[in-house]
Amino acid sequence: MSNSQDMLNDFRWIMDVVQNVDVGLVLIDKDYNVQLWNSFMQNHSATHAEQIIGQSLFEKFPEIDEKWFRRKVQSVYVLKNSAFTTWEQRPYLFRFENYRPITGKAEFMYQNTTFIPIQGLDGNTDSICVIIYDVTEQAINNIELEKANDQLEIISKTDGLTGLLNRKSWEDILQGEYERESRYHENCSLLMFDIDHFKKVNDNFGHPAGDEVIKQTADIVKASIRKSDVAGRYGGEEYVILLPHTSVDCAHILAERIRKKVEARPAFYENQEIPYTISIGVAEFHSSLKNPTHWIDCADQALYDSKQGGRNQTHIYQYPAEASNDNTESSN
Repeated sequence: MSNSQDMLNDFRWIMDVVQNVDVGLVLIDKDYNVQLWNSFMQNHSATHAEQIIGQSLFEKFPEIDEKWFRRKVQSVYVLKNSAFTTWEQRPYLFRFENYRPITGKAEFMYQNTTFIPIQGLDGNTDSICVIIYDVTEQAINNIELEKANDQLEIISKTDGLTGLLNRKSWEDILQGEYERESRYHENCSLLMFDIDHFKKVNDNFGHPAGDEVIKQTADIVKASIRKSDVAGRYGGEEYVILLPHTSVDCAHILAERIRKKVEARPAFYENQEIPYTISIGVAEFHSSLKNPTHWIDCADQALYDSKQGGRNQTHIYQYPAEASNDNTESSN
């Protein structure tokens, strides 16, 4: 067999590989005209090779970010090294529809892209081969995993019944706010409240009805506070709200607003009307506080005073006179 026949056979073999490989192969010259367009590209773009070879890539695919693409290619020419782009950096180079049933949630094909410098016979780089990899399945799996992890993080921080922060997550935020307040001594207040005679609600209407009361109370709280406020379910029928940049007088106004909303809005469960009330304690941040637990104890004491006073009311914790004097001295 002659050398020319061998070369022809080799060429046919190479072209067969190029056409049937399961990646996109695009060869462009320095003017960004297409010199090679394999079967992968034809099948996914619905553009035949004879329709694009010799044509400007940007004219045929105007959706390509031309400025970015030119910058990427020029770096390959200058450095004479391959360059890479992953789907995390740029979801796709060519917007191809996703056709795989397993990854049917994707609107388009996610792609990794490689830019390879191609040398001519004179040893100079005169064209670039762009390789397109379909990584839709990997991308979707990663995206779904991230969503699942985000959801798990939310679940780990929130109370399943009310959607409020759970006790641990809320206490973590309180710890950070306590440390900030200890340093800057800004206005900050804490509300603690619970549902009056909640045991009677469970006894008279059943625990599912009690759950409905707990959820409705949480809904009222969420509708009443600012985005900067932090509400949590402290345990059972007990709730807490951290109010940054809030004086004790403003905290008292909010507490009364929540209390009156609860009083005016009975819960309903299986056509049963369930009237109920809450009692609230308010404690502002004070320099005499030893730790976040001490702050909670002060709010809890104010809540106890509301219970002792007849329930369905709000009390503000009064710091001892010596603590107030200490606070005055520390601020002078």
